[in-house]
Amino acid sequence: MSAAIGSGKPAEGPKGLSGEGKRVLVTGLQGFTGVHLAAELERNGYEVWGLGDTTPESPRMIQADLTDTVSLTSAVRTANPHYVVHLAGIAFVGHGQPKAFYDINLVGTRNLLEALEPIADSLECVLLASSANVYGNLQPGLLSENNPVNPANDYAVSKLAMEYMARLWIPKLPVAIARPFNYTGVGQSESFLIPKIVAHFVHRKHRIELGNMDVWREFNDVRDVVHAYRMLLEAQPVGQVINVCSSNLVSLRDALALASELTDHAIEANVNPVFVRENEVLRLGGDSTLLKSFVPDWHPRPLRETLAWMLATASAAEPR
Repeated sequence: MSAAIGSGKPAEGPKGLSGEGKRVLVTGLQGFTGVHLAAELERNGYEVWGLGDTTPESPRMIQADLTDTVSLTSAVRTANPHYVVHLAGIAFVGHGQPKAFYDINLVGTRNLLEALEPIADSLECVLLASSANVYGNLQPGLLSENNPVNPANDYAVSKLAMEYMARLWIPKLPVAIARPFNYTGVGQSESFLIPKIVAHFVHRKHRIELGNMDVWREFNDVRDVVHAYRMLLEAQPVGQVINVCSSNLVSLRDALALASELTDHAIEANVNPVFVRENEVLRLGGDSTLLKSFVPDWHPRPLRETLAWMLATASAAEPR
């Protein structure tokens, strides 16, 4: 998908509460990213509505299934949003049912766009969360939106297929696509790398099994990512694909050293061949140039700050 199908407008600093009087429908609101995005939006005056597949916890949480167009259409009509952020999907690459990636990430997204079409005139931006996984693992350096895509698993293929499918809707809907690179934070599942490391240090484990510890990747903070999402909504970069990245690379070995320094605890790290990807490039991250044109206050936190937040929160939750 081209990185510049249409033209967006640079974001301007909000005067007062930028979202005052505006409604945002967030799919996957109850998930890891959704919880943090809701907090970011509400701090800036937005009225947040959620869409999920579990029993509603509040009047603005609507139960709907991405595979059911009837429930989606009803949910959209009820929320009547000005903006939509589509986070819902299957995100864990190791998910055991590959077909589900396509049912939810591809077909489910199409169902949502179809449900949004009747209210297209009132929509200002529909932001779809894709993934930097679409670039694959074989291109080194900082990747821009113009780098070739080379998805290496069903999750990445489903996200890239979603991007191409969404392109068909751009004449009808104000669609923009975010490609976030690795990010983490409080509330993320321990099936992901950094939460796994945090849990081992909080529980004072003596050993941990990881993959190649000499690869350099981005480990961004979810609070920065959701800030970028809000700013992109306000910038309305319709038709564009935008990396959400920091360009700050940290090795897995250094991440472990940071956690050790912050907790004053040492862990023996062993490489498990099962976790090592064949022909994996050593240094891989995102070029944030385009993102900065829409998010001029983009100053992502260093991993040390994110780890300190995660370690402190996890430690406080431990029974005494």
